[in-house]
Amino acid sequence: MKKHTISLHPLGKELKVNDQTPLIDVLHEFGVEFPCGGKGRCGKCKVRLLEGEINISGGHRQKLDYLGLAQDWRLYCYSLCTSDITLEIEQFNHLILADETDFKFVPQEGFGIAVDLGTTTIVVQLIELSTAKVMGVETMLNPQIRFGADLISRIQASLDGHGEEMTRIVRSAIGTLIRVMVKKHDVELKKVILVGNTVMQLIFSNCDVSPLSAYPFHTTNLGMKVFTPGELDWEFSLTESIQFYPSIGSFVGSDILSGIVATGLYQKENYTALIDLGTNGEIVIGNKNRIVCASTAAGPAFEGANISMGMRAVTGAISSLRLVNGEIEASVIGNTVAKGICGSALIDAVALFRKQDILGMFGEINSGEPEILLSGKVTLTQKDINEFQLAKAAIAAGLTILAKKLSIGLAEIGELYIAGGFGNYINIEHVVETGMIELEADKIHKMGNTALIGAKMFLFASPQITDEILAITISSGSISSSSQITRCRRKAAE
Repeated sequence: MKKHTISLHPLGKELKVNDQTPLIDVLHEFGVEFPCGGKGRCGKCKVRLLEGEINISGGHRQKLDYLGLAQDWRLYCYSLCTSDITLEIEQFNHLILADETDFKFVPQEGFGIAVDLGTTTIVVQLIELSTAKVMGVETMLNPQIRFGADLISRIQASLDGHGEEMTRIVRSAIGTLIRVMVKKHDVELKKVILVGNTVMQLIFSNCDVSPLSAYPFHTTNLGMKVFTPGELDWEFSLTESIQFYPSIGSFVGSDILSGIVATGLYQKENYTALIDLGTNGEIVIGNKNRIVCASTAAGPAFEGANISMGMRAVTGAISSLRLVNGEIEASVIGNTVAKGICGSALIDAVALFRKQDILGMFGEINSGEPEILLSGKVTLTQKDINEFQLAKAAIAAGLTILAKKLSIGLAEIGELYIAGGFGNYINIEHVVETGMIELEADKIHKMGNTALIGAKMFLFASPQITDEILAITISSGSISSSSQITRCRRKAAE
C-alpha cells in the first residue's frame, strides 16, 4: 500500500502512514484534542497545513468557514492523508497529578500497583508494600480520548461499535505502563488495584454501557471486577489478582469511593464534603453515620469543551487571573503565549469581572460587546459566561440537594475537600465569590488526586474489608452507609 510522510513542526517528528489514513487515528498521541469525539462540532482540532495537500470536502469547508479559519487551516477529524504533508502542531504537556501523600497502613511484603484510570489521563504508581513508598510513576493521556473528551462521547462511541477497541487500547496502555515500571525496578508484583469512574470501569471490563445512554441511566453492573494478567493480555505475573474497585452508582465510580477513603470522610463526626472537579463533577457529603453522593454536569465548561477558547490545564492555557494595579494579569501554564483558558481561570475571570462591574448581576456583558479580551488573542464570549453559569449552578445545586437529603444546611458542613487536576489550580476565594460553593473559604481545602490516594490505601486492605465495602457499595447505590465502612476499617486496625 502507498505510504506518505507526515512531518510535525516544530516537534521535528515524522510519521509514516498508509494512503487515506485519517489524521485523527495518528495525531491524538501528540496532544491534539477531540472534545466532540471527532464529529466536527467543536473545531478544537484545527491545524495549519504548511506543505502538501489535504482535500476539503463540502462539510469540511462549511465548518472552516463557520469558524472563520483561513485557507491554510484544516480540521483533523475531517482530514485524510493522501500525500506527504507538513503540519504545524504544538505538543501540549498535560499536567497530571501523580500523588505522593502519606497515609496510615499496615506493612506487607512485596510490591503493588495503584492505577487511577481517568477519562482524560492515566496515572500508574509502583508501591513498596512494606513502606508504602512510591517506587515509580508513569502517566499518559487516556488513548480513548480520540473517541471524545467526555463520558457521553465515550458511551456513544461504544454504541457506535467502538467499545471493544476502547477496551483493547486502554488495557494495552495500562499494561505497557506497568511493564515499563516492573522492568525498570526489577520487582515481582503482588497485586494491582484500579479505580475510575463507572464508565471507565465498564469499558475497561468490556461490559455493556448502553444502560447509561438513556433514562433512567441506571446500571446494576457496579461491583468489583477481578482479572488475571492473561485475561488482559498483560505480559507479567502476579502472586494475587487485578481488582477494579466497585462503583457507588451509575455516574459515581470507584474514584469517588477512593476519595471517601482518602479524606477519611467516613470516620468523621462532623459533616464533610468532597467535590471532584474533573471531566465530570462528583459531589459527596456525609459523616460516619451516612454519606450521600451525586454526579453533576460541570465538566463541559470547566474542562473547556463548551468554552469557545477553552482548554484543559495544559501548556498554553491561562490557569489564573489576578488584579494588579487595577488591571487583570494572566498566568499561562508553561510561561508561553496564551492559546486558551482552562476552568480555574474561567472562575477567576467571572469573579474579577463582577468585581470590576464588567459583568452584570445576571452575567450579562455590561458593555454590550459580544466578547471580553483576556490576554493576547484569548477572549471570553457571552455564551462562555452562560456556560460557566450552568456549570456553577450544577455544583451549587448538587451541594444543596445533597445537604437537603441529609436534612442539614450548608453551614453545617465543617470541611470541604476539592480534588482533581482542575481543582489543583482554582482560587478558593474566587470560587466562594462566584457563589459556586457557599461556604467560608477557610473551610475549603485542595487535596489533589484523592482517587490515587484511595487506590494506594486499597492495596493494604484485607480481603474481608474488601468484601464488606463491596457489599455496602452495591446494596446502597448512591447513598452508602459509612458507619459500616467505619466498622470495617476498625477491624483492619485491630
